[in-house]
Amino acid sequence: MFILHHLNSSRSQRLVWMFELLKLDYEITVYQRDATTNLAPSSLKAIHPLGTAPIISHNGNNIVETGAICEYIVKEAKDTTLIPPKEHDDFVNVQFWSHFAEGSFMPPLVTSMVLNKGIEKASPFFIKFVVKKFVEAVINAYFGKAVARNMSFVEDHLEGKQWLVGNNITVADIQMSFGLEAMYNAGKLADSPNMTAYVERFQSEPSYKLAMKKMAAAEKAAS
Repeated sequence: MFILHHLNSSRSQRLVWMFELLKLDYEITVYQRDATTNLAPSSLKAIHPLGTAPIISHNGNNIVETGAICEYIVKEAKDTTLIPPKEHDDFVNVQFWSHFAEGSFMPPLVTSMVLNKGIEKASPFFIKFVVKKFVEAVINAYFGKAVARNMSFVEDHLEGKQWLVGNNITVADIQMSFGLEAMYNAGKLADSPNMTAYVERFQSEPSYKLAMKKMAAAEKAAS
């Protein structure tokens, strides 16, 4: 059995979807973010020294980093649908999107979010004003441009496509799902019809619906 060490409101939800897609036997152990810092609790360090989620435990192994976890699960499940064999034409593209999700797509999104939260926490007013101007300058100079570039790239790629690679769901879709859904929920895809349709498409998948239902139930039971 796979044990998923899941942090509430985190990208580890992607692995719940993966387990459902592969119909694997798994459990969800929920950890709650610190109410003040919004960081992971120190109890996760008992599972892995990094103390970050997601982590999976399986056959004596504790594995971190979603890309590595996905590859481990596929190997253990002996699956060739979510990650095709290396000789398959789609293998390189699936690998690209899996690494693009964490290496290029998520970092500027997360950094922009953290910087904007810094504005909210700044006080008194004159300090907040200075912080706001500084953050806006940084975002406009780099992170905003990186987000816009990435969004345009994904939007163009999805033109005429159902899934990111090929005709079926792959790890590429699992990896990209969290960031795109976050943008969708924040109303940032209003002018991006391809990404909007894509998010609504995977949200309507029975495996995704079941995964989110099970994750919500586990979080509720742990709260």
